[in-house]
Amino acid sequence: MKNFAHKLLEALIAVLPITALVIILNFAMGDPMPTLQLGSFLVGFVCLILGEALYTLGSSISLEPIGEHIGAKVTGTKKVPLILGVCFVVGVIVTVAEPDLTVLATQISSIPNPVLIWSVGLGVGLFMVAAVLRLLLKIKLNVLLIAMYAVVFIITAFSAADYVPLAFDSGGVTTGPITVPFILALGAGVSTVMGGKNSQEDSFGMVGICSVGPIIAVLILGLVYNVSPEAGGETIAEYADFGDVMVHFVREMPTYLEEVGIALLPIYGFFIIFQFALIRFPLKRLIRIGVGAIYTYIGLTIFLLGVNVGFMPAGTYIGGLFTGELKWLLLPIGALIGSVLVLAEPAVHVLNKQVESVTGGSIKRKNMLIVLAIAMSVAVTLSMLRVVTGISIWWILLPVYVVSLGLSFFVPKIFTAIAFDSGGVASGPMTATFLLPFAMGASEALGGNILTDAFGTVAFVAMTPLLAVQIMGLVFKVKRHIAARTAKAQEYRAMLEKEGEIIALED
Repeated sequence: MKNFAHKLLEALIAVLPITALVIILNFAMGDPMPTLQLGSFLVGFVCLILGEALYTLGSSISLEPIGEHIGAKVTGTKKVPLILGVCFVVGVIVTVAEPDLTVLATQISSIPNPVLIWSVGLGVGLFMVAAVLRLLLKIKLNVLLIAMYAVVFIITAFSAADYVPLAFDSGGVTTGPITVPFILALGAGVSTVMGGKNSQEDSFGMVGICSVGPIIAVLILGLVYNVSPEAGGETIAEYADFGDVMVHFVREMPTYLEEVGIALLPIYGFFIIFQFALIRFPLKRLIRIGVGAIYTYIGLTIFLLGVNVGFMPAGTYIGGLFTGELKWLLLPIGALIGSVLVLAEPAVHVLNKQVESVTGGSIKRKNMLIVLAIAMSVAVTLSMLRVVTGISIWWILLPVYVVSLGLSFFVPKIFTAIAFDSGGVASGPMTATFLLPFAMGASEALGGNILTDAFGTVAFVAMTPLLAVQIMGLVFKVKRHIAARTAKAQEYRAMLEKEGEIIALED
């Protein structure tokens, strides 16, 4: 109970800033949401706090240990075909189950949801195999990432232009609250069994590699699928009274109970198979994992209910208020939204916790959160610049990726791995269900092209941490170098002083 109270407080601190900002914007723009729609948003706020608290608690005692032990046990068999086969299946099932991907797919009306979802799932499965092969074959992460993104940029030259923002958005949304803890733990389990001098940095990077798979999958979809993608806007519900608001939430609850159940069932089914075949947890541990699974299920259901029913319509409405000369306010407002939105992403806290744990506290959770908040602030500002001006996504995307991949040769390797993982986790359900509708609402109000101007927002959120975390690594490297030189100088001075004392005694 004490743990839950702590998680509840953490969730409140995380969600309160974005909620307060939306309320302030709602009344400051002169055309506030109807009272009952605002009430729906506030009910969503309560759902987010309760859901995130239950989810993070459940994830830490359920999804994370399952992923870590499956990774460790499968790798321990030393059977490469089994390792790769398991990783492919895990990659597909956790991605197809990812609620963020479903949210994105439902906003693309002209492509059947199963086509988009399964294409992305296969992409993640194949690239999870590539991530494990990198560990087995000792391939440097930055070399593999350069090769992968080279393939991405070559395919984009032949793929339909309308698919490019959607492709990069798909790379971001696949790494959400179900995928991240499982993949991070799986990578940690594999690297622990393999050991070696790079085991710490090898614990990260798997999420970053898996994020490339969906980009390539959707770009290929653009080559073979003849229909141009079309964006479907969010419909804002109308309510008769507050009772109607609550009825709407209750009515939508079974949808998310079913979605999350379908999402989690394959993962826990997979675990049960491994429990009998390899892991064999004692009964007490199984009960703990079972309780964690219930927390995860209920928490994620409530969280998704809150973001979809409460936050998504609010994002669309607030975005649509920035018309005429007010459009330039989107840039500073976007910066503010980005800086507080990252606090509410559940997977960010999972990553930051694991970073601090694996590095023995040398990289603090607080520092990671500050860096990611700055990165997301920049990302949303750039996204709003595209909404206002309609500039091509390539003017921003290509230079940032080139510089990010170039930095990988100069920063400590663990920071490159963490950076590419951070890009995936920053773009979670809050980005897909609040930020993207916000951009779509603004783009529609300004008469822009939603598909080319608003889509790509998730991609930017996934992109800026690549630079920010590696710059953090560069600062860390310089500080360590200065500290080492200072220590050596002090040691040399102490030695000279000691020699002086010896000479004085001899005299």
